[in-house]
Amino acid sequence: MSDTCKRETEITVPIEEIEKETARVVAEITRVANLPGFRPGKAPASLIRSRFKEKIRQEVVDSVVPKAFRARADAEHWNVVGNPSATDVHFHDGEPLRFKVEFEVAAQFELGEYRGIEIPYADPVVNEEDVDKRVEELRNRKAEFVNEDPRPLVDGDYALVSLETINGIEGEKIKSDAISIHLGDPETMPEFNQNLVGVSPEESREFDVTYPEDYGQRRLAGRTVTFRATVKNVRRRELPDTNDEFARDLGDYQTLEELREAIRGSIRSERDHSAQNDAKNKAVDKLVDAHPFAIPEAFLDRQVEFQIDRQLREMAGEGMDPRELATRIDWDKLKEARRDAATKDVRASLILERIADAESIHATQDEVDRELAMIAKREREPMASLRVKLEKDGTLGRIAARIRTEKTLNYL
Repeated sequence: MSDTCKRETEITVPIEEIEKETARVVAEITRVANLPGFRPGKAPASLIRSRFKEKIRQEVVDSVVPKAFRARADAEHWNVVGNPSATDVHFHDGEPLRFKVEFEVAAQFELGEYRGIEIPYADPVVNEEDVDKRVEELRNRKAEFVNEDPRPLVDGDYALVSLETINGIEGEKIKSDAISIHLGDPETMPEFNQNLVGVSPEESREFDVTYPEDYGQRRLAGRTVTFRATVKNVRRRELPDTNDEFARDLGDYQTLEELREAIRGSIRSERDHSAQNDAKNKAVDKLVDAHPFAIPEAFLDRQVEFQIDRQLREMAGEGMDPRELATRIDWDKLKEARRDAATKDVRASLILERIADAESIHATQDEVDRELAMIAKREREPMASLRVKLEKDGTLGRIAARIRTEKTLNYL
């Protein structure tokens, strides 16, 4: 097996075909050419060939080269992917046309053993501490804030603050009329703690905050941002008691124990889903390691571009301008950085597709329709019009492919 999907071939087009195509191009140009002293379509062919020599040459090459390559690819049964590149084109009067073509073919590999892959797996366990922690999270969500009499802020206080950026970020500034800040909390940036302690309601402070490179909001990550903060009031946080009334307030539960049992089941379901996904990922890793075949560069480029496009959409969702980001990205460097991950993803996709073919695994119409119905409900759009739109842009095919992949992973 070749360690690359790249191929190169030389092709010669007989002079008879060149002359035939040249005559066709000359006839077409003659039909539309507007030359002084001649009505359209009446200019001599010799004049057309002389006046439009370069145009004729280019149109013949543009027509003959791809046609000749497709004929060769069909004859040799090459499964060509991406866009072939013609080089070293030799085209002279009275001679056959010769050229080279560099191209890529689809990945070639023999499907190895995939049944009975052994992956370490343990059923998830949920203990009382897990339930207690989730109940405490629910208490925190139901907490109420009570305003206290105006006084200087101290460590541990909850402050309601009006906050806006003065400089340090690009694009529209960040502004919030009412944001709650817990002074002294580990999740609160240290600069807020340092600059707001001792400040009373109606007082303002301006200060810099330096965010780490891996900060969750990309607009702030790695930047030093100047804020103006105005304290509006000091608040005390009151948590509800954990009793039957607390449980009834959260939903269709009559007792605290019913709530705890529902939480226990929810945690178990979450962990089971996570464990299943982890097992599937390990199975895919084993399959990829067992099938070290070459990947077409065209597939890798497409996968990397898909990943980058998804990241840009996420950034746009956070308020950043993806067009501005695109101008600052070193695409070659970014592609190289993502190359290993993209190679693994493409190889896994091809292997799973081959397994699905071998086991006759497909997405049924009912499965696709169920997915479509969920999207239609979420988007509040009629299912019929949504189907037409998603079929047109290729999304429907991707939905079917994703369902097929998931069924293949479940089979494994």
